[in-house]
Amino acid sequence: MEVPNVEEFEDIYPVDAREAQTTRWNNLLSSFEKNFSEKAGFVARSPGRVNIIGEHIDYSLYQCLPMAITVDVLLAVKVRKGDRKIRIANVHSNKFPQREFELPESGDIEIDAQNHDWSNYFKCGLRAALQLLSKKKSSGLGAVGMDIIVDGSVPAGGGLSSSAAFVCASALAVLKANGEDVVDKTELTELAIVSERAVGVNSGGMDQSASVFGLLDSALLVSFKPSLKADVVTFPKTDPEFSFVVAQSLVTSNKQVTGPIHYNLRVVECTLAAQVLASIFRLKTPLPKDDSPLGSSLRGLHDTYFEQEDEIADNTQTSLDVFQEQLRKLIQMVEDYLPQEEGYTREQISDLLGITVDELEEKYTTKVPVRAERFHLRQRALHVFTEALRVQQFMDLLNSKDEDPKELGKKLGSKLNDTQESCRDLYDCSCPELDELCEIARGAGSYGSRLTGAGWGGCSVHLVPTNKVQAVKAAWKNKYYSRRYPNLTEEELEEAIVVSKPGRGSLTWKVEGRSTV
Repeated sequence: MEVPNVEEFEDIYPVDAREAQTTRWNNLLSSFEKNFSEKAGFVARSPGRVNIIGEHIDYSLYQCLPMAITVDVLLAVKVRKGDRKIRIANVHSNKFPQREFELPESGDIEIDAQNHDWSNYFKCGLRAALQLLSKKKSSGLGAVGMDIIVDGSVPAGGGLSSSAAFVCASALAVLKANGEDVVDKTELTELAIVSERAVGVNSGGMDQSASVFGLLDSALLVSFKPSLKADVVTFPKTDPEFSFVVAQSLVTSNKQVTGPIHYNLRVVECTLAAQVLASIFRLKTPLPKDDSPLGSSLRGLHDTYFEQEDEIADNTQTSLDVFQEQLRKLIQMVEDYLPQEEGYTREQISDLLGITVDELEEKYTTKVPVRAERFHLRQRALHVFTEALRVQQFMDLLNSKDEDPKELGKKLGSKLNDTQESCRDLYDCSCPELDELCEIARGAGSYGSRLTGAGWGGCSVHLVPTNKVQAVKAAWKNKYYSRRYPNLTEEELEEAIVVSKPGRGSLTWKVEGRSTV
């Protein structure tokens, strides 16, 4: 499936977003002309996303259900003639100053993960795209220089995957500038997943998949085994109908900065939980190397255990009913075999794995530096397995022909509520502000409310009956925003709460000498 080259601007956004986006795109194009004294050649776009359910389980290779949204990252691009210089500017130049650098002949782009410069995300996409181009072009890389101006409407640190949108749009822009008119969506997604890890964030693949594959009016069931794919999901009619409402906590959560104690630590804890359980279960073979950030995962443990225990040839092909029963069994086994609520020290984990502490550090915490005295393997594994089960149960509800339309919204919402409880109590990735937003929303009529994205701040997502949306928004304004952020303007309040519809994924748009859309 190819990334579309869109000809009509009206095909990019939902109707209710077009007026505001027209103004924004016109500003992007005029800013390009003002900055570089010529018109842009094309625009590359990738959106942010909201994850409906399946939180923090993509890097354990379990399914999740995100949708692309209207907010996005835009790169207006012009190929430079005669040199290999990259000039990248931002419409918000006072906050993000222009950067310039030369493309090395080798195509090897250096990225300093310790220097949290805004252009690092572009360099991630650039490096991955150049690596792909070098494989495709046997006659040598010969990459071109580019002038670029960026505009991002995805809130940084807001839980809507601004980093993935930036990396995906950057990689797409580089491929397009270097003559790749046909860009495969799976190929773009896979290179973006790997490349974002260069800035120190060991993400899974949900964010990039939603950004690239997104479709108007549809969510995506993203799977990682046996291979990456995104299946279109439509929502059945309910009575009353419901909307997904996104509310920002306005607490910034930067995965790149806080990774060692938050996001990256969870990646390490999940990997260690898989390895420890494999040792306890005395699997006959090591866990298979897979596409998770550290090369082994709880999903790898899941499949390997039941392939050996139940003599299943390929557990990725097992029925959904059997798969759910397997998850229930794994939940019970974690409760039985990982009893330590207080967590496990490095010495205890090393003993369980039969290796030294130095070997443990080299294998699991060198590539992904973390700071922790104890690793909460029990809680992290319980969250992953219960959340993987909730995704399956959520899909069962969506696909059922027997559900009462008057009750379906409530049942779907209860799964979101369970996810929030698990994120708060087992994965420890919520915060008081997110908890409060969820409690207020439920009290005002939301069927289900939870954090979305990495957590520790950022955004929340709420499944709200359409006849309760205004009541929920009013409750947040009165009980949350006016108390915690009394100086917010009306415009800022409107931006903090978004009634979200599934949006379109990555695309390019040819400027063709125009100064406006």
